[in-house]
Amino acid sequence: MTGSGEPGAGADGGAGGTCLCGRCPHGARAGHQKAVAAFIALREEFAAGRGVPAGLAHSAGAARQWVSDELALSAQGLAARGAAEGVAWLAVVRRRTVLVVWGAVVALLIGQALTAIGGGWTPGRTAGLVAAVVPALGLTVAAWRQHAHGGALAPLVGVDGRLSTSRTVAAGWALLAFYAVLMAAVRLAIAGAGGGAREYLLGGGELAHSAGLLTVLAVGMAVAVAAHGLVAGRVRAGRAQKVSAERPRAVDLLADDNGRGSWTDAQYLLLNAVVIAFALVRLAGQPGQLPRVPWGLVALVALSGAAYLAGKALEGGRPVILSVVRARELGDLAAPIRTGDDIEIRGTGFVPPGAGTPDRLARTVVRIGGVHVPVPLVPVSGGFGNPTDGVLTVPVPVDVEPGRVEVCVVTAAGVETDGYPIDVQD
Repeated sequence: MTGSGEPGAGADGGAGGTCLCGRCPHGARAGHQKAVAAFIALREEFAAGRGVPAGLAHSAGAARQWVSDELALSAQGLAARGAAEGVAWLAVVRRRTVLVVWGAVVALLIGQALTAIGGGWTPGRTAGLVAAVVPALGLTVAAWRQHAHGGALAPLVGVDGRLSTSRTVAAGWALLAFYAVLMAAVRLAIAGAGGGAREYLLGGGELAHSAGLLTVLAVGMAVAVAAHGLVAGRVRAGRAQKVSAERPRAVDLLADDNGRGSWTDAQYLLLNAVVIAFALVRLAGQPGQLPRVPWGLVALVALSGAAYLAGKALEGGRPVILSVVRARELGDLAAPIRTGDDIEIRGTGFVPPGAGTPDRLARTVVRIGGVHVPVPLVPVSGGFGNPTDGVLTVPVPVDVEPGRVEVCVVTAAGVETDGYPIDVQD
């Protein structure tokens, strides 16, 4: 894409000395932003009717196809820049997650040191600090081993490249349980034989005391596994459409694939966050014992998980063609569909969630008989008028044989609609 800088350019590869090399995080971000600005300028120029070669101006169909090809080519460069930024972003996140983890350990140490003034350092404070350092070391090793996938965030990223709400919730409960058990184990190891301290610590792990925590942990794990299997099964069966994200974003935890707020995701994440905070308060009040989670809260978490899974089972769907009509210009007479005419395909689900980027819109294809026709990109001010989620406009190529033929739409997610019959006349 012109004006976006080439990979490998030096620090002065952009205007004003801006790094556009694509290898460092700053260069990748600056290069992507420049590519986005150049693409928007090109799209708005075409939307205003400028930039079309004079030799094509006499043919509306040829001009539209040329504009679509130019935009599709530019969109490929834009997608390459976006992918480069995503890779650089993952490297930055790997370092930042390690800093956040160890920052939390340092904050815990400072808090314990401040509270120890006057009362002295206790074995409980040592156990709490050790229980925090051990998982921090584990997360650091995981971040190093998964440096190309977001570091410590790698287990939370789904196969579609987005942060998974169910995995995040399950990880939160797992970390809480691991911390509580490890702290109890350290305190048990350094506890003396007398005074009933060992009996107190062992009693905190009894099933009667920890059943609530174990249940919500099991619910979180089960919801994560069920959500993955449910979505994967619906995608394989063609009942749902999934496209990969350029990179994980924090908003993925509260939104759908389009970036719009999702009630089922938000309620599941926020409710579990509140219950985890409640369990942490109980753990602070009774250190060395697994936090007791009331059964009312356990039931609330289970209901929230059921609502989350129900939302996953119902969201999205396969594309459907409802009707196909001949696209009529103002002043045209009514006529049957012939080769060379534009047809308007009306339905739903033609643009899958998350497929609104130009490079993915350009992947939409219509099969008319045995001919595959790429859906032309038609720019309008601020976006594209074709393709849209409910309407596609494509020309009927001359290679289509007259007679009854089937029309199918293949979306950017690779899902094909059922055939819709139309009659094409000579």
